[in-house]
Parts: sequence; C-alpha cells; structure tokens
Amino acid sequence: MDVPTSARAYGWLLGGKDNYEADRQFIRGQLKSFPAGLDITRQNRLFLYRAVRYLAETGIRQFIDMGCGLPTDNNVHQVAEQFAPDARVVYVDIDPIVLVHGRALLANKPSTTVITADIRDQDSILDHQDVKRLIDFDEPVAVLFLSVGHHLPDSDDPHRVLHTVMDRATPGSFLTFSQVVCDDPAKGALMTEQVTSAGIPWQTRTPAEVDALFTGLEPVEPGLCNLVGWRPMDLQPPLAPVPAELTQYEGASQRDRSIYEYGGILRKP
Repeated sequence: MDVPTSARAYGWLLGGKDNYEADRQFIRGQLKSFPAGLDITRQNRLFLYRAVRYLAETGIRQFIDMGCGLPTDNNVHQVAEQFAPDARVVYVDIDPIVLVHGRALLANKPSTTVITADIRDQDSILDHQDVKRLIDFDEPVAVLFLSVGHHLPDSDDPHRVLHTVMDRATPGSFLTFSQVVCDDPAKGALMTEQVTSAGIPWQTRTPAEVDALFTGLEPVEPGLCNLVGWRPMDLQPPLAPVPAELTQYEGASQRDRSIYEYGGILRKP
C-alpha cells in the first residue's frame, strides 16, 4: 500500500477509485515534470476501444490482454462482445489487486478469465491452464500489450517477450502494442530515471526504438503512430471524468508534443 504500482496509478488517471496515497503521490510528482501524462494515458485507453473493435470486426474471437491493469468501463471483453458475442478473453497482470477485482467482475463468465503472472515470463503464461482452456493457438489470436511496453526495459529483452507469444500464434494473428515515447532522448531519459526511482520498471523509448521491436510483423494501416492518429472515430464511449485535482493537466499534450503514446496493431503474415 505504501509503494506505487502501475496498475493503480494508471487507474487513477482514468478516474478509478482503487488506489492508495502512494499511487496518487507518484502521479502528482510525475505530472509536475511531465504534464502530458494525463492526456496520453487517457488517449491510450480510448485506443483500446478502437483497436479491439477493429480486431473483432476483422474476425478475431480470442484475445490475451497482457498487463491489463485494473478493470474500468469498456474493458477488452466488453468491447469485443459488442462486435463478437462469442469472443474469449484472458487478462494477465502481476498486481494481485487486479486479480481480486477481475475475479469479482468476471464471476460466472466462462468465456473470460484473469490470471496473475509476470508478462516477462511468457512461457508460464502460455502454459497456464486457463490460457489453454480459452485460447486455441491454431486459430488467430490478438495479443495486447497496451501501455506496458515502457515497463519492459532493454534488460528484460522486450523483443523476446513480444515474440515468444507471436511465435506460437498462427499466421493471421495480431499484436497490439503501445508505450510512452519521447522525441527528445534527454527528456526521455529523465522520465525513465524518475519513474524507475519510484520502484516501477520503466524505459521511455523513441519511436524508432519501438519500431525495431517488431521485425517480421506487418503494421496495419496507418502503421505505428501517435495513438491520437490511429483510426480516430467521431463517436466512441467516453472515459470516466478526470479526478478533480488533476483537471489542471487536461490538454497539456497539446502544449508538449514531444511525449506521447505510440503504437498500433501489427499482423503476423
């Protein structure tokens, strides 16, 4: 409770209530240094809706959400089921509080489950009994790493993490990815230092460094980009209101365009 976690901190930025003072203090400090963080977190959550809708309408019926975070409105399974009622979803997160809330949300829902696991240990995830129960790797699958790429520093070999699951997936499967990037390497390094010093693994990358992670996969149009520009929609479900004490940071991403959430969807040929 006295150490911030990414799931709870991220949840507070989305208007969630399941957080502690350590999480809120961490966010307050981060937004003072990088005020665009509020906007880009929420932009990433809006991207989730567009990405899952695209995948469901493309024919995907099974999803693995790696590093899912705390449940909020329009989770992956809720969006998928709007467009594919027979969708199956596995949520994965290392934070035990996510498991508690996820199990409560998904009680008596056999097509969706949540497991506690470390996304760096892909073999354990793929061999988990609940993953084997719901996911058939002989059929196309969508694997989501949304706003978790920055939690995989180079020392964790993110290329291995991302490609372990995609190597097992059949052709026609999709990888959906996003992470915080910075066009200014010095500013990105400062962000990395500040977040890491709070006990949260982090590495801010440049867009080119993110692109290098995806050898062998084909970006879906419009390719990897600032998520604001990935297939924007005039109408999509709104997010919960911004917490009152953070409203001063709304719109900050318009004033500092060097930091943003970068990603998109890639297809295994």
